[in-house]
Amino acid sequence: MEGKQSEVVLTGTWGSSYCKRVELALKLKGIPYEYVEEDLANKSELLLHHNPVHKKVSDLVHKGKAIVELLVVLEYIDDHWNNSPKLLPIDPYRRSKFRFWANFYDQRTKEGTSSIIMSKGEAQEKAIEDMIEWNQERFLGKLPFDDQNLELLDIIVSTNACNYQAFNEAVAVVMSLEKTPPEFFSWVNALKGQPLIKDTLPPHDKLVAKMKRKFIQSI
Repeated sequence: MEGKQSEVVLTGTWGSSYCKRVELALKLKGIPYEYVEEDLANKSELLLHHNPVHKKVSDLVHKGKAIVELLVVLEYIDDHWNNSPKLLPIDPYRRSKFRFWANFYDQRTKEGTSSIIMSKGEAQEKAIEDMIEWNQERFLGKLPFDDQNLELLDIIVSTNACNYQAFNEAVAVVMSLEKTPPEFFSWVNALKGQPLIKDTLPPHDKLVAKMKRKFIQSI
């Protein structure tokens, strides 16, 4: 990196939902930042220097100091730039609920996605049904959403679920979401229409190609 380093630097990769979450948080808060695209096959000195333990993206550098781990980064952004909109509630109990569901959503989505990719036929159909049912009945009904502002859980879900059409195309499955959208995906589509989220999500065709390569390698 040439010249003076910006006060806030985000290292990431264009297709990473984790990086997109940090980007969204910075944009929501109106925080100027410099973005550095990483080649994970040839990691930069900046990434290795600031994140020597995990050597992963996304890595936020603020005034030369690194903040790592996604939820830690998002909480740091919310606490340090204490202006509206707030990403997390002030109330400790509601804050703990947000943290729990953010972690749980990622864990359950990873498991569900893997089941869909690794199965075929009736087993795959069952995995898809389970994924939709869980999102609609067991996840959405428990979330403490604020309909007026984008918050932590909107960021977590939108940067993953808003790419469901790319996932469908890459895996060659149809989840029948457009015909009979469950409540969860009605909310997801509403998020997808938010200008800030729309501008931050990766390009559809490019993401489909990336997903196909990744899924072929995992089989």
